[in-house]
Amino acid sequence: MKAYSVDNVLNARFRTLDFEGKWKDAVGCPELAGSWMIFGPPKNGKTTLAMQLAKYLCNFRRVAYNSVEEGLSLSIQMAMERVNMTEVGSKLILLEKEPFEELLSRLSKHKSPDVVIIDSIQFMELSFKQYKLLKEKFPKKLFIYISHIDGKQPDGCTAKRIWRDCNVYFRIEGYRAFPQGRFGGGNHIDIFEQKANEYWL
Repeated sequence: MKAYSVDNVLNARFRTLDFEGKWKDAVGCPELAGSWMIFGPPKNGKTTLAMQLAKYLCNFRRVAYNSVEEGLSLSIQMAMERVNMTEVGSKLILLEKEPFEELLSRLSKHKSPDVVIIDSIQFMELSFKQYKLLKEKFPKKLFIYISHIDGKQPDGCTAKRIWRDCNVYFRIEGYRAFPQGRFGGGNHIDIFEQKANEYWL
């Protein structure tokens, strides 16, 4: 453990992402580290928002999408088609239901992805100890977790603890994502604009 003076803290430099447009309005210019979360009810756009975000993050770093819940499926294919994921080329890889230990091994390799999306916490049966291990072992990577909900909160003890710890989260309701974070922003994002407008009339 280290101790820092005020000058040390104020002069420290961090790797940030120069977001623009709707993503900057939503979350500011975030640090490339730590954890984010997307949570909401079924069939409201969690996967599509995650794909939109993954595509945008490919402008900055390589991204891995671990489809633990659905694997390589028609719905995942359709979500990629909706966001025209072909534009990112090899900057994104889809992992088919990759378990924790294999993911850990993958991320330990040279030139492994800098951004990892895990879909979902519940299907990966992730423990909070494993979550902390990912943060501690890979402090320069960004992890984005997708979670089911119980009521209006993430479902399960691990998901709730990650939610409280994460730097940015998107709460989804009525095809609209409501962000909260530590880097500014705060404007909502419509995942499916027409459906969102109809829902929020």
